[in-house]
Amino acid sequence: MNAAPLIEVTGLVKAFDLLPILRKLDLTIYRGEFVALLGANGAGKSTLLRMLAGMSKPSAGVIKVGGWELPGEAHAVRSQIGVVSHKALVYEALSARENLRFFGQLYNLAPTALDGRIDDLLGQVGLGKRGDDLVRTYSRGMLQRLTIARALIHNPDILLLDEPYTGLDVDAAGVLDELLRNAHREGRTIVMTTHDLARVPGLVSRVVILARGVIGLDTPTIGMDSVRLSQIYTEVTSMASAR
Repeated sequence: MNAAPLIEVTGLVKAFDLLPILRKLDLTIYRGEFVALLGANGAGKSTLLRMLAGMSKPSAGVIKVGGWELPGEAHAVRSQIGVVSHKALVYEALSARENLRFFGQLYNLAPTALDGRIDDLLGQVGLGKRGDDLVRTYSRGMLQRLTIARALIHNPDILLLDEPYTGLDVDAAGVLDELLRNAHREGRTIVMTTHDLARVPGLVSRVVILARGVIGLDTPTIGMDSVRLSQIYTEVTSMASAR
């Protein structure tokens, strides 16, 4: 792991209509880490992820990715970030292949390499036989798998995933597990929000639990199983609710 932080969050505040969602949050993420952001609904997980992607502006505080400050300098790091959000951000009137070609061209991928990259990704997400079908014919799970392929098309260094298992059946979730493991092994930095605590210990290297707008716990997953994580999660979120 590189000793220099890749993502630095300092004194981060986010409020909506004077209601604070994040309260002077500090977070450092190093290159090659796989971090799960956990917390109850409303804890600020998705809000934090949107700001890390440069899609939302902090009310106060500083976010830096690779030394560049967001959102003002987001253009400098956008090509290094792949995002899976609650919205698919793909075109239903196009096929999966056409969607991936469109997004690949946006990232200025070489035409000679793009078709091979598309074929590879469609195979990885289990859409190899449906790549030429219109996206409007896809199930919710297939749409989510295409969304993941879209986030990976430009081979980003950083993946930001907001509840990526939503809508996936057991087989598709297993495919995503393997995709994320491969991405982590390849050295990508991954930050993922999820409510699926059972999957977390076998995938991520570090858990950050948000509670009432601050970090209630930040710990590595070494030696942790899903039962222990569930206990820790309940303890942290219950203590926060009691305050």
